[in-house]
Parts: sequence; structure tokens; C-alpha cells
Amino acid sequence: QVQLVESGGGFVQAGGSLRLSCQASGNIFQIPAMGWYRQAPGNQRELVAEIRQGIGTNYADSVKGRFTISRDNAKNSVSLEMNSLKSEDTAVYYCYADVILPLVAGRWPRGDHWGQGTQVTVSS
Repeated sequence: QVQLVESGGGFVQAGGSLRLSCQASGNIFQIPAMGWYRQAPGNQRELVAEIRQGIGTNYADSVKGRFTISRDNAKNSVSLEMNSLKSEDTAVYYCYADVILPLVAGRWPRGDHWGQGTQVTVSS
């Protein structure tokens, strides 16, 4: 079983910074991709940033130049450094990981896993 545990959300004034972290644990063979989504009240969940092995990073246009995603492959963790925060960044932020589990019966089980979410509130 795979678990993702997030930390680092909170309350900050506009223009401030926050850092989110996410740690994956469990019987994991490989994690080809990790990233962050967010969901504000009344809105659909949207991609914020992701990092894919062998490909690189991808950011939502709304956060480019302000957010930076990074990953520690040895620790199966991903972080999101958020700077110059705006009120429209207020949302619940979810960590996700595309996980490949160890070989079972000739197959490599693979699927997306999600964290429980962490609230980020930016006051204007």
C-alpha cells in the first residue's frame, strides 16, 4: 500500500511564500512522476506543477515564474516552493504520484496515488 503525506500548508499574506512537501511511502518500485494539484471551492481540481523522470517539469501558466517544483528521488519526496503568492492561489493542494509497484505475477502494477490535501490560504 502506498501513502502520500503532505505538509507545509497554512496561512500567508499576499506576496508571501510557502513551501509544501510530500513524502511517499510503501512498497514502491518506481515513481515516474510526482506533482501537485489544487482545488479551490467551486472549481475543478487543476494541475499546478509536475515533474517527470526523463522529461522534466511542467507548470500551470498561472504559477510559472512564482512556483518551483523539486524532487528527491532517493527519498520519494516532492516539494513545491511557492513565492509571490496571490489570493487566487488559495486552495487545497494535493500531492500525487504515478507509482509502479514491485513485479507481481509477471505484471508491474501502476496507478495514481493522492495525498489527503493541505490547505493554503492567501489573504489579500
